[in-house]
Amino acid sequence: MNRALVAILACAGIVATFAAVFAADQVPAQKPISGYDFMTPEVQQLQDDDFANPGLLWVEEGQTIWDDTKVASGKSCASCHGDAVTAMRGVATRYPAYSVEAGHVINLEQQINQCRRERQGEPDFPYESEPLLSITAFVSTQSKGLPQSVAIVGPAAESFERGKAFFYQRRGQLNLSCSNCHEQHAGDHLRGESISQGQLNGFPIYRALWQTMGSTNRMFAWCNEAVRAEPYPAGSQEYVDLELFERWRGQGLNIETPAVRR
Repeated sequence: MNRALVAILACAGIVATFAAVFAADQVPAQKPISGYDFMTPEVQQLQDDDFANPGLLWVEEGQTIWDDTKVASGKSCASCHGDAVTAMRGVATRYPAYSVEAGHVINLEQQINQCRRERQGEPDFPYESEPLLSITAFVSTQSKGLPQSVAIVGPAAESFERGKAFFYQRRGQLNLSCSNCHEQHAGDHLRGESISQGQLNGFPIYRALWQTMGSTNRMFAWCNEAVRAEPYPAGSQEYVDLELFERWRGQGLNIETPAVRR
């Protein structure tokens, strides 16, 4: 994959300077298109089938975690929030968001872990662990069909600007930015596969390449490695800031969790 990326992107001549040209109060540079629309009919059918979608296995496990009272406090998620179908409806649409308790913008995984520490007296679920992916997928699924709508003003503004700068900054041995692929070449082909806009409305996703679920942070790290750049640690503020910008960039796209991707 990396060799193909080098060859095609080099031929495309995208090593010229590409600057960020829009501010926080403007609309995204492109009309947002879900990654679903870049998938083959077979992958789309897999996502749409509530019996065949492999991501639903994680959602089911998330339901078990939601109702689990075998924690230090004896209180499950449901003990405080009640029925997730109603209590969590719309929650995933607004994350990442500024947290007064944390003093900075956090993503949904970090909010879940914050509740786990402070309300249940339990340690954080590690990033990319089955429990964290499962409970995040379960909570996100309750917002399925609702549009993303993150806040980028007020205390979230600085995080948004850092995320925007990350998206347009060239990095790695290939000297490429996120925008080079996901704006300039969205819809083009790489080894017969369409390059998507890199939208996040389906995360956590089940990815065939991984044969498991993965978070936005895993996807960011994978892309960093693809351009031969050192990835940031999962849960880093750099990736949270990037997620905020990316979610805003896909503002209005409906939540699809659990999405299925190549």
